[in-house]
Order: sequence, then C-alpha cells, then structure tokens
Amino acid sequence: MSDTITAIATGAQVAAIGVVRLSGPEAIPMADRLFRPLHGGPMSARDSRLLVYGEMRGRDGALLDLGLCTVSRSPNSYTGEDTAEFQCHGSPVVLRSLLEELFALGARQAGPGEFTRRAFLNGRMELCAAEAVADLIDAETREAAHNAAGQLSGAIGRRIAAIYDTLTDLSSHYHAVLDYPDEDIEDFTLAAYAGSLRGACADLRALLGTFDRGRLMTAGIPTAIVGRPNAGKSSLLNALLGYDRAIVTAIPGTTRDTIEEKLRLGGQLLRLTDTAGIRETDDPVEALGVRRSREALQSADLVLAVVDGSEDFTEEDAEILRAAESAPHALVLLSKDDLGRKTAALPTALPVIPISVVSGEGLRELEEAVRALYPLPAVPAGEILTNARQAEAVGRALEAMEAAREAMEAGQTPDIVLTECEGAMDALGELTGRSVREDVTQRIFQRFCVGK
Repeated sequence: MSDTITAIATGAQVAAIGVVRLSGPEAIPMADRLFRPLHGGPMSARDSRLLVYGEMRGRDGALLDLGLCTVSRSPNSYTGEDTAEFQCHGSPVVLRSLLEELFALGARQAGPGEFTRRAFLNGRMELCAAEAVADLIDAETREAAHNAAGQLSGAIGRRIAAIYDTLTDLSSHYHAVLDYPDEDIEDFTLAAYAGSLRGACADLRALLGTFDRGRLMTAGIPTAIVGRPNAGKSSLLNALLGYDRAIVTAIPGTTRDTIEEKLRLGGQLLRLTDTAGIRETDDPVEALGVRRSREALQSADLVLAVVDGSEDFTEEDAEILRAAESAPHALVLLSKDDLGRKTAALPTALPVIPISVVSGEGLRELEEAVRALYPLPAVPAGEILTNARQAEAVGRALEAMEAAREAMEAGQTPDIVLTECEGAMDALGELTGRSVREDVTQRIFQRFCVGK
C-alpha cells in the first residue's frame, strides 16, 4: 500500500455534487498541486477535516472547477492513510477531468472497495464492520440500514470480543500454569471456566439465530403471488407497486410467465413474483407458466394465495390453499371484494384478508399482516448477522465451543478442551478479520463500488 489511489466516489450520472477522493502517501502533495485555495495557504498547511473553498486547476493552469477540498492525516482518517477529497459540481466531464489530472500526477485508479480494504488492513475497522459499509450502501429498507449502521459502529465486533476474551483468559491461564510450574500462579481448573463457557455458547447460539432474519432483511423475502387464472394476482401486483407492471385483462391465462419485482411492504423488502394462474391446461405455453408458478410457490418463504371472492370456491382454489399451508409463511387474500362475496368461509387455518384493488380495501391490513409475520429479533441494531460468511464463522465457533463444553462435562483432560477453544478462537478471528485469509478478503471487497 505504498502507492496513492484515487476514484470518483459518487455515481456516474449528472448530479449537483460530485466527489473525487485520494488515499496514500502522496495524497496531500497531489491536493496541493491540483487545488488552489482562494484564501490562505496550501492544503498541506491546513488542519485536517477542514473544508476549504478554492479552484481546481489542471497542469496547464486551466480552471477545471470551483469547489471544496479537505484533507485528513494518517492515522486518523477513514483509510488510516493521508487522504484528500474534492467536492465539485457533479458533471461527469468535470469529475473525469479531475481524475485524469490525478493520474498524471502519479495516482492509480482504485479497485472495488480498495479504500475500505485499506481501512481494514490499517486497523481502522474490523472485517465485519467493513462488510457493513457495503450493506449500508445497498440497504433497501430502514431496518437494513439501521442494522448495517450498527455493524459499522462495531456492534458485532464488541459482542464477539467478549467471547474471544473469555477464551483467551482460559487458554493463557492453562499455558501459564503448564509453561511456568515454579511460578506462583493460581492452579488451573476447568470448573472455574464452566459458567463462562456455557454463557459464551448461549451468546453464540443467539447470534447465529439472527441469521435467517438478517438474510431476508438484506436479500429480500422470496414472495409468490399464486392463485387460479383471473383471480386478481396481477391486479394485486400492480396495486402494491403503484403502477401497471403486469397486463390485466378479463381473459383467464393472460399471465403466462413469472414477473419479478422488489417491493417494500410492512417494513420488509419482498422479492415479489407474480405467477401464471395454476390450473390444468393443454396449452403448452401456459403449461410451462403453470410449472414455473408451482416452482415459485415451493421456493417462496411467503405465499400470498389469491382467491376470487366474487366467484364460487373451486377444487383448484382448495389445492392452492393446501400448497400455501406448507409454505414457511402464507396469507390468503380474498380478492374482488368490491364485486360482492360468494365465497365466505374458506377451508384453511391461514389468515384470510378480504381485499379490493379498486377501493384499496384490505391493502393496509395486508401490510400489517406482513409486518407481524416478520418481526425483527429483539436485539440491538447491528447484532443481526446478514451474510453467509459471518454465519458460517459463528457456526464453526459455536460447534467448537459446544465440543469444548461437552468435553469438560465428560471429564476430559484440559488439553482436549483447550484444543476446541482454540478452534473457536480461529473461527471468531475470521469473523472480525484477526485471522482471515487473503482470498477471503479479496472476495469480500469485490462486491464494493470503486469509490468506496
């Protein structure tokens, strides 16, 4: 990391403000050469984190833009290195011109996530906090943003640190007694750490238990709208989205393929799939759509089963309800309530919500029902695991600690217990970045945008 990197930190589209940032040993000297304050001395003579107004000029002296510049010095910067940031007008041409000037001065184009990666490598943040940066940028709901912000502030790292300290105390005490038998060190007994091990196992189990909810919170809840043809599925999709995404006609079988959209409903992010009407058909194209509908139903975490309440209940409706009952979560929507209701009581234990996309009846109740199906875990913001790498590391740590606890309770020798505890420490180190491999960090930061 002896070179200086630069990148545009804002989007490629036209905007009111654009940002170009620098990080590395030559960041501040390069800022001096590109930026000329209108008042006072150069940026190298200015305090850190002070916004200064001035001109940005190229090597030939041509004025590129008027804007702001700020510098931060190592180690008290985002990356832990000397950094500089230019805030200018958000013209892509201006931003590119600034970038080309910095390239000419010797800066290198930053790779995806390289600023945050340098922050991690320089000890400015733990790996789980670095991952939270990408989660915060990508957050599509308030809950996801709050959790990512909590992780960025170190919530998971602090929780793991307490467990890691417990294991460190146990291991260091054991090795101290073993390596220095003549010293006046308190005898090592497993019983003295039994309560701490049980408590640490409980903490890890609770943390791991948040992953399913965290995965759905960030990736979205796979949701299938199912029902027989012309039940009102596409009308429901359009009503929830607020625009006509799917074609709606009075002709049954209009939807012949799945239509997928993301939607925020009840505080949750739904990956909503509108499916073809489920029925027996000789039409090969419609049959393919029906098959995909059944696949979507089977893979969904949430099923919205639509029954046309203005028509008589059919065996096809009954089959759809039975399939919905096998899903992890399901709601029954009794549609077209504005046309009068022929179907009253339905043969299902699932919640039934009468709706009308014409009058809007039931849509608020649907939103509240979804909210109730997916309550957030009762944990502080930031302590919900959100990706498979984190969950896998916590799972291995828990497995090793459970093995240590069982060995202790079975009366095994301390060295067997310590071996399992050290395995747990290695796994926890991968979560925070203490012992993570280079190929893992490379893969993590590839998902970042270039300017971060």
